[in-house]
Amino acid sequence: MKILGIETSCDETAASVVEDGRKILSNIVASSWEMHAKTGGVIPETAARAQVLSIIPTISEALNEAELDLTKIDALAITVGPGLIGSLLVGVETAKTLALLYKKPIIPVNHLVAHIYANWLTDKPEPDFPALALVVSGGHTDLVLLKAHGSTSWIGGTRDDAAGEAFDKTARLLGLPYPGGPAISNESAKYLNGGVKTLNFFPRPLAHEKNFEWSFSGLKTAVSRTVGENSSGFDVPRLAAEIQEAIVEVLVEKTLRAVGKFKPKSLLLAGGVAANLRLREKFEFELSKSIFKTDFRVPPPRLCTDNAAYIAACAFYNPARLPWQKIESRPELTIVGLP
Repeated sequence: MKILGIETSCDETAASVVEDGRKILSNIVASSWEMHAKTGGVIPETAARAQVLSIIPTISEALNEAELDLTKIDALAITVGPGLIGSLLVGVETAKTLALLYKKPIIPVNHLVAHIYANWLTDKPEPDFPALALVVSGGHTDLVLLKAHGSTSWIGGTRDDAAGEAFDKTARLLGLPYPGGPAISNESAKYLNGGVKTLNFFPRPLAHEKNFEWSFSGLKTAVSRTVGENSSGFDVPRLAAEIQEAIVEVLVEKTLRAVGKFKPKSLLLAGGVAANLRLREKFEFELSKSIFKTDFRVPPPRLCTDNAAYIAACAFYNPARLPWQKIESRPELTIVGLP
C-alpha cells in the first residue's frame, strides 16, 4: 500500500510517499527556517504564506522521486493537528482537492502520535508493544503509552513550556540563532570538548517529584536572570552546556521513572529534540545501568524533525480513512487518541 503523506503543521512544507508503513519511497521537505531565523522564531501568517507557494511543488517532487503519479497512490495522509491553524489549512485544503480529483480516501493524522512512527521507518524490526514514547519537540513534551496501534494513553507532560521552546528561548537569551536546539548543542560541544565536567548550575524543576510532569518556565527565568546579572559578559559555551544538561537530565529521569512503573518492551524517542546527541547518549548510558531490558529506539535526526514520512507511516498503521467529503474546512485540533 502506497500512501502520500502531507505535513504542514508549522513552518515546514513536506510530502512523502511511504510503502506499507515502513519503506520510504520519497521524503521531501521545503524548509523556511532561514526566513524565520530573521525574526527569531515562527510567525504563523508568514509560515502559511510560504507554504501556499511550496505545497504543490513539494508534492510534485515527492511523486516524481517515488516514480509515481496520484493514480498509483492508494490514499492521502494529512496532518489535521495540533499545529498552526493557517499552516494546517494549507495542507488540508490541498489534500481535499487532490482527493476530490483522484477519488482517493484521506487518512487524518495527529501530528504528535505520528512523530512516534518515525521509529517504524528504520531497518530494524518493528518495535514491540507495549511501548513507552517520549515525544519532545518545540511545542510539546509528552509521555505516551502505546499498548497497540490505535491504543494510546497519555502518561504525563509539561505543565508549561515544551523542552524545545526552552532551548529556543534560552538560546535567544544567549544571543544564539534560531533554531535554538542545534545552536545550544553546538555551543555545548565547545565547552565540553570531549571532556567530563560537572554541570549543575541551573535548577531541575520537578525532578524529584514522584510524577511524570515537567516544567521548563523556571529554567528560562533562571537563564534570563543569569544573563542580566552578567550583562558585561558571560561564557556562552558554558551556559549552553548547563542549559542542555538541565533539560536532558530531567527528561531522562522522569522517562526512566515511567519505564520502571509500566515496564514497556520498547522505549521510543520522537520529536525534534530527539535529534539532540546528548539526550540520546544520556538515555543509552542510563539504560545500560538499568535492570529493565527495554529496547531503546531513536530515529535518525532527519526523521526527528517535521517531515511527511512519519505522517504516512502513522496512517498505514492507524487507517481511520475518510472519503474526501468528510474532511471539514477547519481541521480538528484536538489530540486524537490522547485524553
